[in-house]
Amino acid sequence: MCSSPHPSTRRWDSSRASAPLRRSLRVDPEGVSRLLRCGQTASCRECGNPVEWYVRSDERRVRLHPHELPTDQVPESCRWHVSSGVAHPSGDGSTWCRVAHAVLCPARPAPPDAPRLSGLRRSLALCTRRLLDAGLFAPSEAPAPGGPNPGEEVCRPSRPIVQLLFVRYLASCPVEEIQCVTQTRRRVRCTAKVLGPAALRGAWTLMPVTAQSGQLALPSDVMAVYSLSALPYQEQLRWRSQRCPQHDATPTAGDLTVADWELFDPLRHHEHVHTRLPTHRRRPNPGSHTRRRTHL
Repeated sequence: MCSSPHPSTRRWDSSRASAPLRRSLRVDPEGVSRLLRCGQTASCRECGNPVEWYVRSDERRVRLHPHELPTDQVPESCRWHVSSGVAHPSGDGSTWCRVAHAVLCPARPAPPDAPRLSGLRRSLALCTRRLLDAGLFAPSEAPAPGGPNPGEEVCRPSRPIVQLLFVRYLASCPVEEIQCVTQTRRRVRCTAKVLGPAALRGAWTLMPVTAQSGQLALPSDVMAVYSLSALPYQEQLRWRSQRCPQHDATPTAGDLTVADWELFDPLRHHEHVHTRLPTHRRRPNPGSHTRRRTHL
């Protein structure tokens, strides 16, 4: 008597044999917080395209393109790889790699050593154009509504330097636009601002540009800093945790993303150093319009 083999979808006891599905890391939808320390999805403030935030080995954060690219299309100096949730600025020896979003961002100049990435840059530029046409994206350089009177210009830095708890940080957006990172009951990010209408405000001041020991001196002597040192200790803690006044009074509310603060380094962030206070307004020179008419 010859036994017939059981079907491939059944085991010897006639139970269904199904291969276990590979499941990626997910967050419990019923959890209080949906905060992940790596691979957080966000949108670029300059072009509106999706990016992923990762932490580097030196605790700095970097924005990477959400998808992997073949290594033969990416220059060696532009390759990144992620290992154990940490991003490293090099290749890992495989045929695929990650790329920093700054290399592909259509709002920034194209790097001369990456000509094979021009096609992907054009695709991202088309996505930015669609978002602009649909009214779903506004560049961060756009002036805020309710600003100064017509004919006046406020020198407001797009990424101000903020001092709180005796540490200087580089913000990702203007002080008035820093958004709360708390998750609401509808499981979306809170739309309130950290600098609420009734919140205590800091003060713009000029502070010396200090570099680390052993580094060359910077050409600028002073820089504009939004100082929160005069605020109470609990208020500075609220700013560092990037919470609005309402959610700061609710400690059980979870965070949806990490705070956008980046430790300020005067050498790496020298382009964000401003030598005059943004509270001063300047009017355009009326003589410039007269001279322009004479050339027409």
